[in-house]
Amino acid sequence: MILGPKQQPRQRVTVLGSTGSIGTNTLDVIARHPDRYSVHALTAHTSKEALLEQCLLHRPAVAVLDTESDAAWLRQALKRAGHTTEVNAGSEALCEVARDASVDCVMAAIVGAAGLLPALAAAKAGKRVLLANKEALVMSGALFMDAASRSGATLLPIDSEHNAIYQCLPSDHRDGLAKHGVRQLLLTASGGPFRGWSEEDIAKVTPEQACAHPNWSMGRKISVDSATLMNKGLELIEACWLFNATPEQIQVVVHPQSVIHSMVAYHDGSVIAQLGNPDMRTPIAYGLAWPERIDAGVETLDLFQVARLDFEAPDEVRFPCLGLAREAMQQGGVAPVVLNAANEIAVDAFLQRRLSFTAIGQLVAEVLSRPANGDIGSVESVLAVDQWARHQAAGLVTRWSA
Repeated sequence: MILGPKQQPRQRVTVLGSTGSIGTNTLDVIARHPDRYSVHALTAHTSKEALLEQCLLHRPAVAVLDTESDAAWLRQALKRAGHTTEVNAGSEALCEVARDASVDCVMAAIVGAAGLLPALAAAKAGKRVLLANKEALVMSGALFMDAASRSGATLLPIDSEHNAIYQCLPSDHRDGLAKHGVRQLLLTASGGPFRGWSEEDIAKVTPEQACAHPNWSMGRKISVDSATLMNKGLELIEACWLFNATPEQIQVVVHPQSVIHSMVAYHDGSVIAQLGNPDMRTPIAYGLAWPERIDAGVETLDLFQVARLDFEAPDEVRFPCLGLAREAMQQGGVAPVVLNAANEIAVDAFLQRRLSFTAIGQLVAEVLSRPANGDIGSVESVLAVDQWARHQAAGLVTRWSA
């Protein structure tokens, strides 16, 4: 018997990082389609109150927090509310809900290196992985892509730029871009809140200013990365792995309106673009329903209201992080791991007002210049390099902020 569209069993979804921007938008899309999706697990780092509200609304089978003390608090709160959600804690619990046999789809939306292991667990288990954690590929691109290939996992990028490129490429693009007539991937960037600012003004940037993105609603870390253009650098590295491309095949284009989310240029002169309002629910809905299209709750783009589309080259003098990321990918080996780790420490120090905005790129460059022992042949070795780079970066923060 062949089931019709309305009779298909609901997909069970685990949302890693459910209290962040991507996570809450994912739950918004899921809630619009109760006939298609149900929530198996929700996870958060320390936002236990927000996770409690989500559990009361979405009734997951499992919830995960970072520490046992927070898990105990959530366990008691849910028990008082009459809910039977199982509450666990720690890294292994994250991996378990990512690879659980009853789960069909995993939204990997944990920010930073902390998202690597559960995202990799989902890939190894052959899930549909909606990848919003770019660090998983920055740190362990070859390992991650190999795991997905071996297990038969479906890997769908959720970053708006990579999702756009995915939509503009043929489905079998990973067997070689040139084979399909692709000349270049055009990765768009808003330019961040400080585009056009003088070096003197950029040196005085505060965390509040850096977190006020002009177009997107995002978490603090990724907002700072967007402001330094490191986010675009990490996306360049991610795009190399996702689309089997070289850094030379990717051009970053500053597009302040954030209406064209990225483009693909072909050898026949065609440039295919994906356009839409700057709302993450569009790529999330695409990933959840692929190859179908479903309502995401997003208004159709009004081109008359947009009126104009502007483009310019990125300023890698004022914003050197983009160039550092490109160089790290060209160097290969452990360099992208070192880049990501040093940046996470630097951004955290900036948000704590221990480091200036311009010192973020300077610190990353300094750590990258140091000889790093190690390799990327296993997750354990990747994590060892990550810890080495964090130690080096933390030492510089202490010295520079003294």
